Amino acid sequence: MNLTAVLYALIAAALFGISTPVAKVLIGSVHPAVLAGLLYCGAGFGVALLRKLPLGVFSSRVGSEAALSRPDLPWLAGAIIAGGVVGPILLLVGLTRTDASTASLLLTLEGVATALMAWFIFHENFDRRIAIGMLCLVAGAIVLSWSGAPTLESALGPLAVIGACVAWGLDNNLTRKISLADPLQIVALKGMAAGPINLLLGLIAGGSLPGPVPALAAGIVGFFSYGVSLALFVLALRHLGTARTAAYFSTAPFFGAVVAVATLNEPMSYQLALAGAFMALGLWLHITEHHEHEHAHDAQAHSHSHVHDETHQHGHKSEDPAGEPHTHRHVHEPLKHSHPHTPDMHHQHRH
Repeated sequence: MNLTAVLYALIAAALFGISTPVAKVLIGSVHPAVLAGLLYCGAGFGVALLRKLPLGVFSSRVGSEAALSRPDLPWLAGAIIAGGVVGPILLLVGLTRTDASTASLLLTLEGVATALMAWFIFHENFDRRIAIGMLCLVAGAIVLSWSGAPTLESALGPLAVIGACVAWGLDNNLTRKISLADPLQIVALKGMAAGPINLLLGLIAGGSLPGPVPALAAGIVGFFSYGVSLALFVLALRHLGTARTAAYFSTAPFFGAVVAVATLNEPMSYQLALAGAFMALGLWLHITEHHEHEHAHDAQAHSHSHVHDETHQHGHKSEDPAGEPHTHRHVHEPLKHSHPHTPDMHHQHRH
């Protein structure tokens, strides 16, 4: 297990989780689509600036990551539409009809949607343990949302949040296709495209731009909770696979629920605690998985940041960069071996 990638996923979850109760505060004075636009503008333009600064966890990767190529653009466009436009609008609409702590825990369903698409549409491997973990997450969501005989009014908020989870699940799977490219470039382009689109939709729908203080607050939240969080998520995605990364990211609602209970005086009910227990069990089943068997690597040629480990034993040309990690186009020769692994970008074989 790549513990560094796990840490990236957990930090990404924490940063995103705290955005839910903060958005709950801002949404009272800002149209949902306008707020989504401000959040993504903060993410896109903030990360674009971060790319220029040789600071922090991304410093060793700036200049050594592969740039997005033309074949990546359709995947990026689909991810922007699903995760950058549809997802945040549904979430923020849902927040107007749902308690922040309830919405935070419902967001665990993003992991379920991500995994189901990864398994049955994009053919990522899974086993009984992983499936049972997802069933626990679903059970937690059912316990959380059960309120007797539901009405349309009471269901609209949770349904909007669930819709956002489905949109982000698709976004995650599409982003996985380009996760070997520079994560900061991916986030900057997604934010700078999704931000203005959401702002325009919000203004057309009757919203207006807020004052400088709430606009600045939304931009700062967007930079950390959508921008830095997504960049770390992409780094984890390339090493852990889509469903496993989503399982770690499922801790985000717990961070959000803790902040909501602590700062917004929302109740800590037995129902919420039971739902949290189911979800925690599902997450534990995911993170304690051990997967090992003999498998074959087909010949492959691509470009991405790498070091010379067992699967990267290739020659270099005079123009290839020195030092590690470095980025250049290289060829993987066919290889058969056995070791513990996750469905990362080099382990997408069938089972």
